[in-house]
Amino acid sequence: MDIRIAAYGVIIRDGEILLSHWNEHGRSAWTLPGGGIEGAEHPLEAATREIREETGYDAEIDRLLGIDTMVVPAAKRHHGSVPLYAMRIVYRAHVVGGQLANEVGGSSDEARWFPLGEIASLKRVSLLDIALRMNAEEPADGAPSRA
Repeated sequence: MDIRIAAYGVIIRDGEILLSHWNEHGRSAWTLPGGGIEGAEHPLEAATREIREETGYDAEIDRLLGIDTMVVPAAKRHHGSVPLYAMRIVYRAHVVGGQLANEVGGSSDEARWFPLGEIASLKRVSLLDIALRMNAEEPADGAPSRA
């Protein structure tokens, strides 16, 4: 079984959420900005790096919202002949600088702010719904969590 650990940011500002359009291996959908941890990188570092790469924004992590796992059967993978165990670490974050920009040459091709009320009408990955539930369950005034 392959293992992939990734970190993502839920960034909501003025009733809108920042999303990244994943477009890889003939599949596409809206998702949270984030992605795989590289080498010995801490998940916090991975989340802020991926947010910057996919959206152009510099972000700070506010708190850990939760961890989600899933297994992708080998038959559903576009590459690889064994199942994939995916661990997805989800943080709440906020923008501290930068400008909205699309990633070039990566697994995402667009970044955009969406009104929260439009999320249900988007073609999206399941992680987005999971992360929004996690975010709704956590108080807004918590101290940053380094987990």
